Amino acid sequence: MKIYAMIGSFVVIIALTFYSIGFAKEQKKKLVTSRVLLFYTLGVLFDISATTLMILGSTKGLLTFHGFIGYSSLLGMCIDTFLLWNHNKKKGPEVNVSKGLNIYSRVAFIWWVAAFITGGLLVALRH
Repeated sequence: MKIYAMIGSFVVIIALTFYSIGFAKEQKKKLVTSRVLLFYTLGVLFDISATTLMILGSTKGLLTFHGFIGYSSLLGMCIDTFLLWNHNKKKGPEVNVSKGLNIYSRVAFIWWVAAFITGGLLVALRH
């Protein structure tokens, strides 16, 4: 495994940590506080960094099955983060998120975790 891919694998674990904390806080309180936004935003930034590093370290190119899963899950989390920022800006941190946004956050997070697990399994099965 190339050094970029190895570093990317470590960075994606950091992204998972930030996403998980932000997701748990938002789901528990159903509020979009500054802490929730911080964790989601850091998760996206680390996820973008990890994706970039893994692309640089890949010998398979940009368009792979794992790439599609990873890109779509990153897009889902970017959209979720944007929607949460938008909710916070328009309604403030003290207004509960709508049921629709709450469900979208769950779907996006579950898809991202599934992509994370799938990526790990694909790498493990190759070796």
